[in-house]
Amino acid sequence: MNRRLLLLVLPFLLFGCTSQQINQTLNTVLGGTGGLTSEDIANGLKEALRIGAQKGASDLSTDGGYFDDLAYRILLPEEARKVTDRLQGVPGFRDLEEVVIRKINQGAEDAARSAAPIFVEAIRQMTIQDALNILKGDKHAATQYLQRTTYDRLYGEFNPVIQNSLAKFDADKVWGDAANAYNNFPLTREPVNTDLADHVTQRALDGLFRKVALEEENIRANIAARTSELLRRVFALQDS
Repeated sequence: MNRRLLLLVLPFLLFGCTSQQINQTLNTVLGGTGGLTSEDIANGLKEALRIGAQKGASDLSTDGGYFDDLAYRILLPEEARKVTDRLQGVPGFRDLEEVVIRKINQGAEDAARSAAPIFVEAIRQMTIQDALNILKGDKHAATQYLQRTTYDRLYGEFNPVIQNSLAKFDADKVWGDAANAYNNFPLTREPVNTDLADHVTQRALDGLFRKVALEEENIRANIAARTSELLRRVFALQDS
């Protein structure tokens, strides 16, 4: 079995092993771990994820963190476009789309301030086997793990914050007034019932995970981004 394939199946082979057995297997497969234990490797991966998660949340929680970056700006859902298009000529709604987009992005920026602790708590649940698989995975393996194992829980915790943030910046009221105005048009056949909080929550979390992925990629590829001795030693195994 070649080294790459063995690394892919390693977590399954190590299931139920003792810490000593895991370390012995690591030395065999990786050709030596430079004195690192399996716990060291797991802690290094967790540290990398914490850095990425905290940086992603910090970048997006600043004023304009979402709105000012076109790669992360949250736009209205497709269904909402028919509302804004139709109301452009109605007094009071002329700049509706621009106003709502700015407000929903302000809401996402506000909510992002609470994201880092949620990510950090999830990272603590990572097992040694998870870490071993991630270390030799692709450049976004850690982020993919985090997204796969925490998205639903993050959504459940993040959505109420988004709802409160939308209310704080009156985005829900602005959108509610617009949707009602559209639904009351005589020729409107299909009333709009867009869940704005759900849309914003999904887009906000997608942005956070993309930020985490960028930081993970940077740590994997850029030695200077490995800001601790543990990170440098752990990812030196990947480099080899």
